[in-house]
Amino acid sequence: MESFEESLKSELQQDLLTHLSSKDQDNVDRLNEEIRTLSQRNKEAFSRRMQLEAQKSKLENLLNNNFCRRKDELEAALQEISVEDRRQKLESEQLELNQFNTRIKNIIEKIKKLESNLDELVNKQKQIQTKLEKTKTEEKETIEKINEDSKDLEKITSKNSMLVTKIEEYMRKIRELGTLPADAESKYFNMSLKNLYKKLEQCNRELQKYSHVNKKALDQYLDFSDKKEKLLERKKDQDAGHKSILDLMTALEQRKFEAIQITFRQMSCFFTEVFKKLVPSGNGSLDIKTSQDNSDDNKTNDFSNFNSIDNFTGVGIRVSFTGSQAEMKDMQQLSGGQKTLVALAFILAIQKCDPAPFYLFDEIDQALDPQHRKAVADMIHELCQEAQFITTTFRPELLANADKFYGVKFRNRVSF
Repeated sequence: MESFEESLKSELQQDLLTHLSSKDQDNVDRLNEEIRTLSQRNKEAFSRRMQLEAQKSKLENLLNNNFCRRKDELEAALQEISVEDRRQKLESEQLELNQFNTRIKNIIEKIKKLESNLDELVNKQKQIQTKLEKTKTEEKETIEKINEDSKDLEKITSKNSMLVTKIEEYMRKIRELGTLPADAESKYFNMSLKNLYKKLEQCNRELQKYSHVNKKALDQYLDFSDKKEKLLERKKDQDAGHKSILDLMTALEQRKFEAIQITFRQMSCFFTEVFKKLVPSGNGSLDIKTSQDNSDDNKTNDFSNFNSIDNFTGVGIRVSFTGSQAEMKDMQQLSGGQKTLVALAFILAIQKCDPAPFYLFDEIDQALDPQHRKAVADMIHELCQEAQFITTTFRPELLANADKFYGVKFRNRVSF
């Protein structure tokens, strides 16, 4: 094919086009275009053929090396098993399948119930949170009103005191302007007319000082006194509302504190139990960290010294792999395998306290020795009745108690 194309190209390169007519020239150009197109398609077909042959070889290799051999093994195994054994095995597998279906159905129903309960709790929490926010807003508005009313009350009290003083002074002067005393006639009888006019003029000047006196002062005083009584009543109501809000906040804070206390004690108990099973010769515990500082003296399990969650900053883990209390270590002092065991103990303690539907572990036993790998496998087998555990491993210990396991092989750059 290639020699034919080369011969065609050599002939086309010859200087014969000058002897052709225009029509023949057009035909030659069209044929040259078709030749180039066919040559391109030929190359593409050849490349596609090579790919298909490679794929065919790969599939034949896979078929001969795997599927045919597996087919022969299965046929040989089927020939060895009798019909009665097949029927019994089928019945047992069917029974096991029904049991699994029943368990799946029960688990689904439990999940639905838990989701329903969770939705109800979330709704209740949202309602409580909305009510609390509304109450806080009302409390803020009430405090602002109380402050404003207090300022108004102070102004009114000050003004009231000033008015009382003025009333007393004005009453004294009115009494002075009232009926004359008994000795007034004898007192002014012998005075001359000029002196009497001077005295009268002096009295008139004294009276002019009081021309600006508010004649409605008494009515205003009564009105302000009435307003003062109403404001005091409102302040009393606002104080009662403020007290009820503080009591509600205290009750909610106490519930949160009790919930954290109960959860921590359960987790501490389960962590100690699980760690003891994973490391029979060791001992582990959870500690509450306080807000005072990060020293060991402030890690405690005693809640009696605290009455609010604001005192807590976190949870610490202390373990000993020899069982000695003097050798209790924090997480920062442990090796990689020890940290793995502590982390697994904490996760499995959470499973006992608040189980999840399934867990996925990826090579959790890589840094463990055979003894601890077996302890982890036994612990997972113990908890598999309440949840499903999916693990990947290169070790045989986790496969000893597994219900099902799948092997992965790598051959011809393909995993299967």
